[in-house]
Amino acid sequence: MPTRAEPAPGMPHPTPALAWSVWGLGALLYLIGFYQRVAPAVITDRLMADFAIGATALGNLSAFYFYAYVAMQIPTGVIADRWGPRRLLTAGAGVAAAGTILFALAGDLAWAAAGRLLIGASVAVAFVSMLKLASHWFPSRQYALVSGMALAMGVVGGVIAGVPLRALVEAVGWRAVMGATAAVTGLLCLATWWHVRDDPTDKGHASHAPPAGQDHRHPHPPIVASLARVLSYRNIWILTLVPIGFSGAVLTFGGLWGVPYLRQVHGLDAKTAALVTSTLLVSWAIGGPLLGNWSTRQGRRKPLYVASAAVALAAWGAVFYAEAPLPLLVALLVVAGLGSANIIIGFAWAKESLPLALTGTASGVCNMGPLMGGMLLQPGVGWLLDRNWSGAAAAGARIYDAAAYRAGFSLVFVAICAAMLLILFARESHCRQAS
Repeated sequence: MPTRAEPAPGMPHPTPALAWSVWGLGALLYLIGFYQRVAPAVITDRLMADFAIGATALGNLSAFYFYAYVAMQIPTGVIADRWGPRRLLTAGAGVAAAGTILFALAGDLAWAAAGRLLIGASVAVAFVSMLKLASHWFPSRQYALVSGMALAMGVVGGVIAGVPLRALVEAVGWRAVMGATAAVTGLLCLATWWHVRDDPTDKGHASHAPPAGQDHRHPHPPIVASLARVLSYRNIWILTLVPIGFSGAVLTFGGLWGVPYLRQVHGLDAKTAALVTSTLLVSWAIGGPLLGNWSTRQGRRKPLYVASAAVALAAWGAVFYAEAPLPLLVALLVVAGLGSANIIIGFAWAKESLPLALTGTASGVCNMGPLMGGMLLQPGVGWLLDRNWSGAAAAGARIYDAAAYRAGFSLVFVAICAAMLLILFARESHCRQAS
């Protein structure tokens, strides 16, 4: 990251209002990124009709976001160190605005996919940038609070992409809504460049980060060497692959196929279906901090991870196969979301599984797992839906029956079962940092 100015003696720390406003602009890009991640769920019918595509092509279109997001996880940390959060967030918002315009104006599937690819690649910078800003603009004792607020901002984006987005789409059309989203993202780009600074010293305040020389006593090893060392630890492989099942289930149901399933199988209107899937996302967000703190109090990671995995497996199995009435289905989705939030335990567990000097690279690797779930399972479910399509359609969009959705969701269930078995082979860290 660019070298910051040395603070003058007696220079005050930034006020909370200033710190939150700087961090908040970075958090807004993360909110927009999460909104873009799950937005296709409530416009599946419009996308199928406009581009004359089936479930396989729709799943691939949505997954282009994840292809780019996953690919950017490791490079983002390196770029953030060299550019700093201000430049990275500004560039991310600008490219996201361009990608959203491209998606909104796309005349065919190829241009729409290119737009989703640009969006995924650009918003991937938000989370790392937010954490970097937090380490400079807030005292260390508030770091956990700010990290939790970051996740909350993401869920707000997911909720906006539910009922509010569907209402706007029905009023003015999905292309107009995406055009407005591009405009808002463009304004965020300008505001970020104007207001955000990498360190409080750039605005005449003392920094909360360690003084230069204390946080970089040794040069960072080359990224390839760090990556090779990280991948030599068995727990990293396991804790990266396990979220493909649990997080993938949430992103596949809540981010794409849940709304059409609820509409076509349970007969719900689009807004109610979007509201139901939003409860899944909210419970997922709530469960993360609860499970993470609980495992820390226990002093062990594995028992709670395994127990919550078993709960999630049972709940998802009932969602996919039990044909439950709507009230019970909503309750099952809440339980599934809470259990699937065990990936937060996994992030802490992975950090503790290898030396502290490697945790940055390890975080980038492990953060690929949850997004790989959406990347692989969204198009996989779409392919199975098309394989089991009965030929029904309405307003240019394909209609799938309950049997087709059971076949599609079977892929998700198999991934959850595999994740459940895989976690049994991870080594317990006892909440202690490896040396």
